Amino acid sequence: MSGDKADGRSTGLSPALSVGPPQSPPSNPYTNLFNSGLYQQYLGQLLANQQANNSCVPMNPMLLQGMQPGGQLSITTDVENYPGFAEAIQGPWLMDQMKAQAENVGTEMVFDHVASVDLDNRPFTLKCESGAEWTCDTLVICTGAQAKWLGLDSEEEFRGFGVSACATCDGFFFRDREVAVVGGGNTAVEEALYLTNHASKVYLIHRRDSLRCEKILENRLLSNPKIETIWDTEVQTVNGTSGFPKEVQGLTLHNRKTGAVDDLKIDGLFVAIGHEPATAIFNDAGLTMDGGYLVTAADSTKTNIPGVFAAGDVTDHIYRQAVTAAGMGCMAALEVEKYLAALEVGETPEWRAAA
Repeated sequence: MSGDKADGRSTGLSPALSVGPPQSPPSNPYTNLFNSGLYQQYLGQLLANQQANNSCVPMNPMLLQGMQPGGQLSITTDVENYPGFAEAIQGPWLMDQMKAQAENVGTEMVFDHVASVDLDNRPFTLKCESGAEWTCDTLVICTGAQAKWLGLDSEEEFRGFGVSACATCDGFFFRDREVAVVGGGNTAVEEALYLTNHASKVYLIHRRDSLRCEKILENRLLSNPKIETIWDTEVQTVNGTSGFPKEVQGLTLHNRKTGAVDDLKIDGLFVAIGHEPATAIFNDAGLTMDGGYLVTAADSTKTNIPGVFAAGDVTDHIYRQAVTAAGMGCMAALEVEKYLAALEVGETPEWRAAA
């Protein structure tokens, strides 16, 4: 099932580094397969780099990409918090660079959508909607997580043009401007508090009359002079310009108790009603989950199934940053190499299962 691998030289783990020309590879009995997600390119590059640096274990990394290669970064316009870039870079460009580097060191790219998985038998088997069937000795799951959205057509229209689901990613663009946050849990309150570092005014719009966050966060929110809370209210429409680039100019709000409809002038909208990890396909695979997120061992990317690893937003419900996902990709690549090294010498890899 695996493609050819290349053997080059690489000096490190950064996706910004280049690699040398390919050399003739040795034969390779092992295949490593990565499920598509936010940092699948980075994972593929890391494992290929392990091979390129004359790893003692021959590896044949293959990257199985789904409907949205690159994950959330592929729909992020400006990225300002990824190390190594003094100026803002485009999310799709960063993903293209990671993909190109992974390919340059021998990662095989396959575009398909996984329909089912079998993690009970060795090698692992993944069946795709195209009818293709893939097997692998190790599987790294980095299918990511998607922000929950309001489901409005106007929200979709302005996504990336003033509508965001990540304040730490995009808050900088709204310095000294007025923004709104939708939600009532910890995430929404934390986003609103963070945005006060940039925005001149922050509205927190919640459809109920009380917050669902921790009390200490609620106290911070209610005592912050930059934040105004709008209770019992839902966003009906996101309003803005129709030209290019598009620009959010306000919201149409509906009060659930009084029925009143009002307009609110703002420059940006942050939706913070939660995230959904892309793990539905693994519900019956025997993997340990917590709230839909894959559980890994402490300080590790190991899941409860030996040979199966998880990295990035699919297992991280706290940080959800590009750089932390990339770091977990590095961890997974190193742990895969160690796991296969034990198989190479006929040992049973030591495994500390996820709790």
